[in-house]
Amino acid sequence: MSSTPLAPAASSTIAAEAARRRTFAIISHPDAGKTTLTEKLLLYAGALHGEAGAVKARAGRREVTSDWMELERRRGISVSSTVLRFEYEGDVFNLLDTPGHKDFSEDTLRVLSAVDAAVMLIDAAKGVEPQTLRLFEVARARGIPLLTFVNKYDRPGMEPLEVLDHLSATLDLQAIPMNWPVGIPGAFQGVIDRRTDLFHRFTRTTGGATIAPEMILDASSAQDADDPAWATAREELELLDAVDEEFDDAAFRDGRATALFFGSAVSNFGVGPLLRALVELAPAPSPRREVDADGEPAGERPLDAPFSGLVFKVQANMDPRHRDRIAFVRICSGRFERGMRVTNERTGRTLAMAHAHEVFGRERSLMEEAFPGDVVGIVGAADTRVGDTLWLDVPARFPAIPTLAPEFFMFVRNGDVSRYKQFRRGLEQLDEEGVVHVLRREAAGDPVPVLAGVGRLQFDVAVNRMENEFNATVRLEEAPWNVARRTEPGDVPKIREATGSDVLVRADGTHLAVFRSEFVLQRLERDHPELTLDRLLTR
Repeated sequence: MSSTPLAPAASSTIAAEAARRRTFAIISHPDAGKTTLTEKLLLYAGALHGEAGAVKARAGRREVTSDWMELERRRGISVSSTVLRFEYEGDVFNLLDTPGHKDFSEDTLRVLSAVDAAVMLIDAAKGVEPQTLRLFEVARARGIPLLTFVNKYDRPGMEPLEVLDHLSATLDLQAIPMNWPVGIPGAFQGVIDRRTDLFHRFTRTTGGATIAPEMILDASSAQDADDPAWATAREELELLDAVDEEFDDAAFRDGRATALFFGSAVSNFGVGPLLRALVELAPAPSPRREVDADGEPAGERPLDAPFSGLVFKVQANMDPRHRDRIAFVRICSGRFERGMRVTNERTGRTLAMAHAHEVFGRERSLMEEAFPGDVVGIVGAADTRVGDTLWLDVPARFPAIPTLAPEFFMFVRNGDVSRYKQFRRGLEQLDEEGVVHVLRREAAGDPVPVLAGVGRLQFDVAVNRMENEFNATVRLEEAPWNVARRTEPGDVPKIREATGSDVLVRADGTHLAVFRSEFVLQRLERDHPELTLDRLLTR
């Protein structure tokens, strides 16, 4: 699709503003320390007042900024992504916080469609865990550059050379150390910056709530000749230099290599260097790939083309006082101005973006303008769904956002007939957000809806939100299916003929073939190879 560039002055402004944007996510396995690292990056950037919060705060400690849901704070886990926008030394960061729990990996997939880089967080003792691997594969498929932070290095774990071998063997990824630890895991003294040969010595702070005092020394003068830790660190650095383990920007940007850092988020070891590396290494926004009506590649939309944006998340009731609905839009080109009227490519309808907000966790403030890389929260964006492309003047269409086929299914029933409207509205909102899939046997047939998700914890969240946000009482009953695949309407009769299979329909018309077991699916695929049975869905 062609795009008409803006006037030279406007174009240069957009280019300059885009160049100082860094839009990134943090991906990890649960309990690797993602929420803690998120909080500490905010602390070091000066985006928090006073001290960082704790995932499970004690009396007198503030709670974390990114976990805004009551359920998240009660359980101490992230179950919903959010946006944290802040500035650091002249650059603008859009940190898209993601859920770590595998049951909410769909939310993370959507977030990864909106970022230009990611920080992969691994536990120094456990290494690459299953959810990290799953998200890494998505990031690699999307060509997202990765910075890797080896967390919890102040506890016993793998030694640094083991970490390099582990990443290479597990991910087929070249890990290029940007700093190198002095001291074995659990006896961490600090890190040597390989580019400057400066030693960053870190000091613990009480509970890690405030910025750790940091002493930066020339490594040659800081080293202790009688300390075995220093001798080991020097030997290992010489080994790295001998095999030419220097940073390769091209390999980093195309996903063949990752920039590696060591530290401890809870103790504030290495957080400052990681933040500075995001400025130096993470790419700024670039032209975004477009597709035609059939989903085929159709060129790229230049940064200075008229406004365009991708809706990657929809969330209701972030502000319980207003019970509103907010669409998160990643700006892909042009200059956003509050109040502008844009077109939704999916519906063809215009949308007035009058209530546009800068988002910081649950907090929000009016945003008058924004540029490529920024994330804008549009309040009250009716009929806007995940995956929608918004554009001004020149049409745009960005690739659909893939989502995972659900593996768990529950019939959901209204527990109070007097609150049917609340029940129906709650299900509609959850479906639009993509928290769970809301399915029916026919588009407007069987009155008992089915909730479908990639993990059981999604149902707990759905029930909690139905009761607390929509004032609707629900009952869940186990459904008989545990496998699903996307199919085409023309294939429905043949699928329904097979024993142990059925077809459910999503509100947007997507047909899901559901099966009682993998065996039933495999038998159908063997007997009818002509049927469409796709593992990935789209939104």
